[in-house]
Amino acid sequence: MIGVDLGGTNVRAQAYFADGSPAGERFENPSQAQEGTEKILEALVTTINQAATSAKQKPVGVGLAIPGHVDDDAGLVRWAPNFGHEVNGVFHYWQDVPINAPLSSRVGMPVTMGNDANCAALGEYRFGSGKNSAKCLVVITLGTGIGGGVVMSPDAVQGKASSPLILLGGNKGGAELGHVTIQHGGLDCNAGTYGALEAYCQRDSIIQRAVHRLRRGRQSLVRELVEGDLSAVTPRLLSEAAEKGDELAIEVFREVGMYLGVGIGSFINIFAPDTVAIGGQISKAGKFILGPAREAAQNVAIPSLFSFARIIPCELIEDAGILGGAALAFEKFGS
Repeated sequence: MIGVDLGGTNVRAQAYFADGSPAGERFENPSQAQEGTEKILEALVTTINQAATSAKQKPVGVGLAIPGHVDDDAGLVRWAPNFGHEVNGVFHYWQDVPINAPLSSRVGMPVTMGNDANCAALGEYRFGSGKNSAKCLVVITLGTGIGGGVVMSPDAVQGKASSPLILLGGNKGGAELGHVTIQHGGLDCNAGTYGALEAYCQRDSIIQRAVHRLRRGRQSLVRELVEGDLSAVTPRLLSEAAEKGDELAIEVFREVGMYLGVGIGSFINIFAPDTVAIGGQISKAGKFILGPAREAAQNVAIPSLFSFARIIPCELIEDAGILGGAALAFEKFGS
């Protein structure tokens, strides 16, 4: 199968065998996300065909991970704020855009698609920390926004099931864990809500916390790393400073980790997972963010449920989306 990760900047594709091992080279091209549906489809077709040509065996299906509300049964992307086109200076994002059928006809293979965070959760379940055997895996991805996905094994649900189940909800739009409110009336985020987990733990929030402290005259290695240019502050630089013992960087991650832990504690209460895996590039801050998150989660979660849950980094930080797309294809078209 070919796994595809469609992002706001690039689209990546690679062929995989059923055990998650690469069956060909990885290809990456600009996704043309703001140039309209036809240009986006062209970028997808080009990248998928490159991956198919490189594959050691002929691929039989495509799994596509897309950030947004994806309805695979209808073949539509119901909502995706990063893709669309501009008209008279106004950006029109995707709403009820057919993707499955036109893409399938152009690449000559069946296509299945899903929300990128849900795909990442399935990939992590099948090929990463879930070991294809977790009772319930909750994945939270930390990046420009906050994504989430929940995968349950057949014995984690009451009723008949024969394979791992991705939680989609009645309209196929779940599970938007990043938009769970942790502070009513709190900070705003791009979705127009106030107090959501995303507003406190996303990339820009982390940067702003550091920049505010630096502007107040706090001494920090970060200032040296960016050579005084505060617009150059990134979570990666903060992580580098934290590793060297920088108080400001450690403090920022501790604060963000606390908010993350409040959300994790609630997810533990709702889903009773045995594994909570934190992914996305920001998770590379490791102990500086996960330690405070575990402490806060323990203060929120029901003790018996918390004792059952591991809170760990994702194993597929770099490859979750693209491997998740492949995993989705294997689920639908057979392994």
